[in-house]
Amino acid sequence: MEEKAIINWLFLTNLLVLQILKVVVCANVPAIIVFGDSSVDSGNNNQISTILKSNFEPYGRDFYGGKPTGRFSNGRIPTDFISEAFGLKPTIPAYLDPTYGINDYATGVCFASAGTGYDNATSDVLSVIPFWMELEYYKQYQNELREYLGIEQANWVISEALYLLSIGTNDFLENYYINPFGRSSEFSIEEYQNFLVGIARDFITELYYLGARKISLGGLPPMGCLPLERTTNIFWGSQCIEEYNNVALQFNWKLQALVANLNMTLVGLRLVYSDPYEILYEMIQNPFAFGKSNFSLFYWLF
Repeated sequence: MEEKAIINWLFLTNLLVLQILKVVVCANVPAIIVFGDSSVDSGNNNQISTILKSNFEPYGRDFYGGKPTGRFSNGRIPTDFISEAFGLKPTIPAYLDPTYGINDYATGVCFASAGTGYDNATSDVLSVIPFWMELEYYKQYQNELREYLGIEQANWVISEALYLLSIGTNDFLENYYINPFGRSSEFSIEEYQNFLVGIARDFITELYYLGARKISLGGLPPMGCLPLERTTNIFWGSQCIEEYNNVALQFNWKLQALVANLNMTLVGLRLVYSDPYEILYEMIQNPFAFGKSNFSLFYWLF
């Protein structure tokens, strides 16, 4: 059942893996370390006080055992497939899940929280884990890893691991465009994009100084085509909201410029930009080419 349900995930994952291989070709990947929002949250929100959870059916119906895990998906999520593609375990556990320990996290761990964003104000909307706190959990993980593996081996894992970042949609859809008295009253859309890029720069730079060297920074999907946005666009025939898609494209261009700059300034960093926009937009606009009558991007809603 799972193979049929996730065939399109595999297509997208293969594309992302090819992009990521730019930074890890001919190199070991002993662990996958994940930061971000619901696109990569494997269950951390189950352990915090928020209404934003996916620990109920039909989530997880195609996962192992057919049970919801906290992933915002019917089965596995892209980071799970990427882990498996690099010869590691087929699923990446959530750091806050008490059923796992450092022996599980040594080869892969997820710090992501559905509903969060680069901006602290975004995580406040639904009381989820702010982006900066994900980094604090990672620092805690480093200490646990060094105690478990020993300093030398742990430092090797930290430097050779692949770091995946997938975040940003909520900053616009659950924050900037929702609250007229919040960020939109402080910043123009371009100023807000620059504000978020600055946070991304600081996060990656700190991650670098903590030992990370192989990092994949994910761009935004065509967020104007998300089901909620299309549903609320009823007066225009529930079509994609092109303004939001254009904002996503503009933000992605800024991320690409950031990647180029950081690769030049941080010695030894191998940072790659992973672009989900084009392939997802093509799936939405031409679903028959992928064997479907329509596509839903519900997993990127939060």
